[in-house]
Parts: sequence; C-alpha cells; structure tokens
Amino acid sequence: MGLEDLQHNFLTGRIEDLVKWARRNSVWPATFGLACCAIEMMSVGAADFDISRLGMEVFRASPRQADLMIVAGRVSQKMAPVLRQVYDQMMEPKWVISMGVCASTGGMFNNYAIVQGVDQIVPVDVYAPGCPPTPETLLHAILTLHEKIRTGHITRRFELEPPEEAPERPAGFLLENPDAVRVATPK
Repeated sequence: MGLEDLQHNFLTGRIEDLVKWARRNSVWPATFGLACCAIEMMSVGAADFDISRLGMEVFRASPRQADLMIVAGRVSQKMAPVLRQVYDQMMEPKWVISMGVCASTGGMFNNYAIVQGVDQIVPVDVYAPGCPPTPETLLHAILTLHEKIRTGHITRRFELEPPEEAPERPAGFLLENPDAVRVATPK
C-alpha cells in the first residue's frame, strides 16, 4: 500500500481542510445583545445548552478578540454606527448571526427609529428566526455557520483571475438573495 492509496489522514490531508477545521472549532463570539433576544443568547452559554462543546467557551467583550458577532434584538438608528464600528474592529475572517425577527427585519417596530434589518449595516451570514428565538434555534444557527465554514473556500480572495465588475450597490449592505448565507465580507 503506497501513499497514493491513502485517502485523507493526518499526513495526507489538505492544509485548507485543517485550517477550516481549526476555524470551525474555535469561533469566538462577541455579544451584541440589544433586547429580549439577548436573554435567550445568554442561556446558550449556560449549562443546559453549553456552547463550550463547540469551541465557543466564553463570549468576548472586546471585538478584537472575536470573530463572530451575534446581533440579538432590535437595532436603533443611533446604535447602527456603533454596530458597524464593532464589526470593523473584529478580526478576519468574521461572521455575523442575526438573532430574532427584530434584528433580521425590524420586527413589529416598523418606524423611523429602528433599522429594518441589520443586513443594511453589516453582512449577515446566518439568520436565526423567532421572537425571541429559542436557545435551540441559536444553536442550529451556530451549527449552520459551522457547516458554511467547513464547506467554504478560504482561498477565494487569492484567485489569480481579476474579479468581475460588481454592480453599484445602494448605501449599506444589501444581500442579493436574503436566504443565501454569505461567508465573505463586502468590499
């Protein structure tokens, strides 16, 4: 049996798979709890749901130590620049989970003071629906994000071909397909 007969083990595995495995199992969340969804987010870190088994031991207080932002609750127009500043200070690669209907679409607060979807401020990778979403829903969103990290391409930015010209986008960040999960950040 030669080396060509071995599939993927610790000697012949691709370095990209190793990097994706390490990223998936060491996501460090930064909390951005703004309303009632934050209570459900806090319970995910408790003993009943225990996200430490997913490599997310502690919620980080500093954005420079985090690579996942969980936006839990409604975002006001005054809080939007702060949200963007925290997102910009996070290390690369970075991901965002929009938790709850208020963060995803503005919820029942359809007025001038509330941002109608956090995806207008930062790119959202996974949406966790509900009002408020249960801890199981947030765990499902985290596992969905882990799957997107596992199947994503980490070398996509370093392709030799120049990128296609992107059409002009309006102010803010809007997804072309809101159901799609984005792993990359906007330019």
